[in-house]
Amino acid sequence: MKPFPLLAAAAFALAGCMDAPTGGAQNRVVSIGNYTGVTMTHFYASNTNRTSWEEDIFGSRVLYSGGSFDIDINDGSGACMFDLKAVFADGDVVIRNDFNVCREASWTVS
Repeated sequence: MKPFPLLAAAAFALAGCMDAPTGGAQNRVVSIGNYTGVTMTHFYASNTNRTSWEEDIFGSRVLYSGGSFDIDINDGSGACMFDLKAVFADGDVVIRNDFNVCREASWTVS
């Protein structure tokens, strides 16, 4: 019977996804959503091994409430773990520590 090798290959592939290494060419695109009622003016994503925030990823852009951006959060180090920081027009700041950009596809602030 041929189903067993196919099932074994599928199980192996699934196990590989569950225990994926932190390096390699993994997808690090994260959809950042803003549902706060206030414009997000700055967004930062810093590798958890860093002691300070990297540059503002938005640059001159902003993220209005009700919108989202897809951002490739890849600093070239192969890291998957990042701290995220959103700054809003009213001065509020929201931080999410230890966000796995290799496994989580979105971060929504509401």
